[in-house]
Amino acid sequence: MNTLSKKPAEPDTVEPANSAFQNSLKSSDTEEQIDIWFYRPIGYQIAKFCAWVGITPNPVTIVSIFFGVAAGILFYSQSLTINVIGMLLLVFANSLDSADGQLARMTNNKSRLGRILDGVAGDFWFISIHVAICLRSINEGWSALIWVPGVLAGLSHVVQSAMADYYRNVHLFFIKGTSGSELDNSRDLQKDFDRLSWSRDFGMKLFARTYLNYTKLQERLSPNLQKLLAVIRQRFPNGLPPKLVTDFRAQNKPLMKYTNIVQFNTRVLFLFLWLFIDQAWIYFLFDIFVLNPILIYMCVKQEAVSRHFYQQLQTSRENEYKAL
Repeated sequence: MNTLSKKPAEPDTVEPANSAFQNSLKSSDTEEQIDIWFYRPIGYQIAKFCAWVGITPNPVTIVSIFFGVAAGILFYSQSLTINVIGMLLLVFANSLDSADGQLARMTNNKSRLGRILDGVAGDFWFISIHVAICLRSINEGWSALIWVPGVLAGLSHVVQSAMADYYRNVHLFFIKGTSGSELDNSRDLQKDFDRLSWSRDFGMKLFARTYLNYTKLQERLSPNLQKLLAVIRQRFPNGLPPKLVTDFRAQNKPLMKYTNIVQFNTRVLFLFLWLFIDQAWIYFLFDIFVLNPILIYMCVKQEAVSRHFYQQLQTSRENEYKAL
């Protein structure tokens, strides 16, 4: 992990300039309103403090894992007071998760390890939450069969988060290029994985294997998008034509709201609701029977957009998009 070469000036107490705050965001196209109003401003202040004291993004991500897992453990209790403490911890964990990305962009300290940690952080949180809800339900008189929807909901969550993250990065790739996105492909990741040794680089190779499998899952579920990206990499190695960027953004931007729905905020709001009414098990049904159909719709629509542009580039209309 890279460290800051020198300690930046102490942050002042004046409200941050809009440009500085905006530059810490990925893109207004992909940001959810609750993030812009709540999590990103908190994350920005945390990121400024971390930059000032010389803390790099990866430690922030690791700390968020501990807070998120602790939150899940507190959901095991049937005490609403303890549950509310867990809710606050989960909100803080997500603020840290926002801060690590903002810090990486503010300090230009991005790394693939950071991206992997950022991706698995949420998985650790929700593994803890799912296990806690299953054990809580058994204490309430449910049979061990509660683990079936618990595991199915957990697997659903992994796929939902993977595809939402992938589609966001595809959108960022089109509007910002490689420097503004974290879009990876299994071909390059496989080369990096093969260069590592199990004996010398066990930890990194394990991380690389996990991330490679994660990326392969994303690619298997988006075949038309893979065709489009392959054509683009071949035809436009020096950057995307402005018209292609404009046209893709116009068609793809409306799909970003679905990536937000299956991510953190919507699921957590409903999770908190069911904890308040002491019916936490409903969260599993929500994940399986509400968020999965949204995932399917999101994938189908994204594939339709990708097929449209792939066909355009393969037909006589391809001359509309001039290489840079």
